[in-house]
Amino acid sequence: MNKIFIGALMTIVLGAGTATIVAASGLIDIGADVPHSPLIYKALEFGRERSIARRAAGLNVPEDLGSPERVRRGAGNYEAMCINCHLAPDMPDSEIRKGLYPTPRNLATQAKTMETSRSPARDFWIIKHGIKSSGMPAWSKGGMDDEAIWDLAAFVQQLPGLSKADYEQLVAASDGHAHSGAGHHGDGHDEHESPPAASPPPKPVVSPTAAHRHDDHGHGAHKH
Repeated sequence: MNKIFIGALMTIVLGAGTATIVAASGLIDIGADVPHSPLIYKALEFGRERSIARRAAGLNVPEDLGSPERVRRGAGNYEAMCINCHLAPDMPDSEIRKGLYPTPRNLATQAKTMETSRSPARDFWIIKHGIKSSGMPAWSKGGMDDEAIWDLAAFVQQLPGLSKADYEQLVAASDGHAHSGAGHHGDGHDEHESPPAASPPPKPVVSPTAAHRHDDHGHGAHKH
């Protein structure tokens, strides 16, 4: 038993040492225009999905996730934050998407391929926390609250079934780029709340003596 344990430990140590030597040599091409080998890609993909599934498992999906109001609010944020990478119905490939590796999913056309691939909890977790070394940001770091993230997840769930006209209609009806959910804009004001009116600037006080000197030079009759 001890021999098996020692053998496994030595294998791990040798493997780690070899990986360190290869990394230090600079032989690994980290350019985004050179894909991973199929074996490395599958290993990274498997690790990513297991990590997301573990962390998203405890999330409570809102009961009203499929409500038209959530979908409407999520449409504006998708248009502002997501289409360059994940596209929209009938939208051609973008420059940034062509240059990213791994290529972001086309959420407008991709059908559900497995039970966890498009689950609302998975979408929420990815939007909120992002994914390292993929180009997917953690939008919560930009000030997006959980309600707005659930709104966006709700929209993403509906996106594959939308036509171009449906998509454009939802975006036009949305609140636009709003980092807070439930009808609140990202600046913290309610959508029905008018900002306080600015006070008019004070009028300059000109002494009679100064005005008299101004007129004496022949400029008093001019208007600017």
